Amino acid sequence: MTSLLFNPATYDPQHFDLETRRLLRATIDWFEDRGKRALVSKYHAKEFHADFLEFAAKENLFATLLTPAADAAGDENKRWDTARVAALSEILGFYGLSYWYPWQVTILGLGPVWQSANPAARARAAQVLADGGVCAFGLSEKAHGADIYSTDMVLTPDGDGGYRANGGKYYIGNGNVAGVVSVFGRVEGIDGPEGYVFFTADSAHPNYHLVKNVVPSAIYVSEFHLDDYPVTADDILHTGPAAFDAALNTVNVGKFNLCFGGIGIAEHALYEAITHAHNRILYGNRVTDFPHVRSYLVDAYARLVASKLFCDRAVDYFRSAGPDDRRYLLFNPVTKMQATTEAERIVGLLSEVTSAKSFEADTYLTIAATDIRGLPKLEGTVAVNLALILKFMPQYLFAPVEYPPVPTRHDAADDVFLFNQGPARGLGKVRFHDWREAYRTFVHVPNVEVFAQQAEAFAELLLTAPPSEDQQKDLNYLLTLGELFTLIVYGQLILEQAELTGVDPLVLDQVFDALIRDFSGHAIALHSKPSSTLAQQQWALGAVRKPVVDQARFDHVWGQVEGLSGAYEMNA
Repeated sequence: MTSLLFNPATYDPQHFDLETRRLLRATIDWFEDRGKRALVSKYHAKEFHADFLEFAAKENLFATLLTPAADAAGDENKRWDTARVAALSEILGFYGLSYWYPWQVTILGLGPVWQSANPAARARAAQVLADGGVCAFGLSEKAHGADIYSTDMVLTPDGDGGYRANGGKYYIGNGNVAGVVSVFGRVEGIDGPEGYVFFTADSAHPNYHLVKNVVPSAIYVSEFHLDDYPVTADDILHTGPAAFDAALNTVNVGKFNLCFGGIGIAEHALYEAITHAHNRILYGNRVTDFPHVRSYLVDAYARLVASKLFCDRAVDYFRSAGPDDRRYLLFNPVTKMQATTEAERIVGLLSEVTSAKSFEADTYLTIAATDIRGLPKLEGTVAVNLALILKFMPQYLFAPVEYPPVPTRHDAADDVFLFNQGPARGLGKVRFHDWREAYRTFVHVPNVEVFAQQAEAFAELLLTAPPSEDQQKDLNYLLTLGELFTLIVYGQLILEQAELTGVDPLVLDQVFDALIRDFSGHAIALHSKPSSTLAQQQWALGAVRKPVVDQARFDHVWGQVEGLSGAYEMNA
């Protein structure tokens, strides 16, 4: 089961083609050759990751993995393949957010471009990648955040068929070096959605003014201003409502990778934590002999396994998506919210185990504890994703339809639909297959059976004591309802992936031990909400369950965790 975790010493993803395997291995080797001392010292010195960008350019890393086949000029190795995008996201997260971040924001910057029908803009982006450059996503503003309904970036017609762009953008990764910055704005004098526009800018242009790095970090998260920046027809990506759709659809594609960045960070932290704790003697005992320490480590491991199972399965739904199958639109915010908050929780558990060690300058844990907090917030807030998840709840729970089985998708194919998603609306009409099927498959696993009872009880709550009209406007109440619903979705894909990959049933039982406790905690939170009714309070108390206790199972899983001690240590 330990093979489920990424280990640089043994990693060889044979399901990928030779060039993909070479690129992933080359990336690992670059980090390992630099070593841990360089990794942590550059982090604490807040040194910009120029050396990594030089490596990526030399290897054609971003160009190979982020150029769709249609723009690849015949290069058979170039395609947009979500499976290998996820693989590199995990590897880069493993070595730190400073390296994952420029990759991530390049993905976001490319989203509006690859959705565009503008051949000149597409060709320019492909060339920037081929030349070793990176991209940026110019959406957020200082006054508005990521509120795409409001923008102060204004394009004024110049009288010659083009525009002059004026305005600022804030919190824009790669904004200091990006050859392509996809910028969201509006055309002067056109109100409402018809005035929206997406266009490209170049950070090297004299009318592009870099203000500062807004974070005290090795990564560069820029504030920039455009002052009479010339915008021609070759720079226009989308206009009107299509620009709005491009922004949301880019988030669907790009921010999916938040979860894999978090998984990578948590994996590295787990190796370091278990190796330290298992080899440290306190009061005549190994630290890992203390029951509470073992509990923390087993819980961290089970949660990491759960997150990886869910996210790996979500890849298949992304790659198999189409106009008639948009289930990925639910699984995406679950990865952005649940998987990233789980990664933060895992690192928190590991910090409890390592205690003062997690503050030391020469540890990866110190980096992880700082960086992991950012991932759930890079989307805005957890609340944004929970509100989105709730839109899918009625159809998911109560209106299942038949779909062909979604296979594991490791084939070397271009994920064309992701850049042809169409209008970003109709989420409440997306249909799903029967979520109960996955739970029925594993009813023989004790804690899966208990959690399935909680899931059924939740569906019953919505039928017998649904949110009132006032409660449907009470975000404080609805967010907790969303947490409960999210766990059901999370458990479903965990089980689907477990069946496809043959996960150890004892590990799976431990995973659902954690989910039962989480569900019970959210039920109690619902009980305590100011607006909860008596019927809902009674339901909440009745939904609390204790996981099935099995010491032999726990010891079995602990044996797997213990086996991680010394399994990986980064080269010095």
